[in-house]
Amino acid sequence: MSQSVALVSDIHGNLPALEAVLADAQTRGADRIVNLGDSLSGPLLPLETARFLMSQDWVQLAGNHERQLLEFDAVTGSPSDAYAHAHLTPEVFAWMKTLRHARPLDDEVFLCHGSPRSDVECFLDSVEGDHMRAATPAELTERCALSAPRVVACGHTHLPRIARSARGQLLVNPGSVGLQAYADDHPQFHTVENGDPRARYAILARAADGWRAALHAVEYDCGPMAALALRNGRPDWEVALRTGRMVPG
Repeated sequence: MSQSVALVSDIHGNLPALEAVLADAQTRGADRIVNLGDSLSGPLLPLETARFLMSQDWVQLAGNHERQLLEFDAVTGSPSDAYAHAHLTPEVFAWMKTLRHARPLDDEVFLCHGSPRSDVECFLDSVEGDHMRAATPAELTERCALSAPRVVACGHTHLPRIARSARGQLLVNPGSVGLQAYADDHPQFHTVENGDPRARYAILARAADGWRAALHAVEYDCGPMAALALRNGRPDWEVALRTGRMVPG
């Protein structure tokens, strides 16, 4: 496989953030891109982002929001999924059906959206009360029974993190390209805040002494996307996009 792989995840329709990440990854010599899912849901540019992603030759995963869009129910669906669902085309839904939430990249690298066993399970982080904390070694072991891969890459939590399993595997979450703060009610209500609006991604590289990963944060003009979120009725996203935090109070 390629020696340098850019890991992107949780784009959430923020195409300008993705474009900034890809430009940065090119300057750092990444020669392959992998998308770990949750690409479209949100009040931004779901169709434009989908068309861009569908034109790429990347390995791409489905996140929980791709599944939720395919199963969308107008009564129980979230506002972010409702907006994206209303703007996508049959061709995009057909493309989403081809994506899996977990798969090997090769013999040494395994890719997943949440954890290897679930698209909604947090892998490198755990919900505790109303916030997230880093997963314990025991939790990492319980969530990843895979023994063969030397690297496991995940997304879902929007929190950039690098860890090691008890087996010595490199575990990487690149963070979110498109949204640096959010609230969720699974498995209980909690918030995530990176406190910084920059787009996040990671580069995974094979060195003489094994695999290494580096986390990167990229400046982009978040103002137009924040304004778009507000026009589309999402003041929470407007604040999150501008500040990397949730609405105060």
